Amino acid sequence: MIITEKAAERAKEILADEGKAAWGIRIFIAGESCCGPSYGMNLQEEKMPDDEVIEKDGIKVYLDKEASTSLAGRGLDYYVGEDGEGFMFTGGPSSSCEPGGCCGSSGGSCGH
Repeated sequence: MIITEKAAERAKEILADEGKAAWGIRIFIAGESCCGPSYGMNLQEEKMPDDEVIEKDGIKVYLDKEASTSLAGRGLDYYVGEDGEGFMFTGGPSSSCEPGGCCGSSGGSCGH
């Protein structure tokens, strides 16, 4: 997975705001939506067994085994637009979903 500078910077801000600058962001599969897997994100202090760790600009992103497989070759970006803001995954089949669509408002694989 490729992490954009914008996503890394926003992750740094979130971690600093929470007083957890040394922690990382964990991405995991939270279920299924109409566009495919739904991903969850939370703050995590350290790697769990079987996690893949990706580092970008001092930020650690932990991916569970299933998320690592399904997000291979995709990107993590941070989106700001008229319909809101948030982390989103780019590339892959789910990127064709429309913001605010079936999975867009649920934080699913489209991420808007």
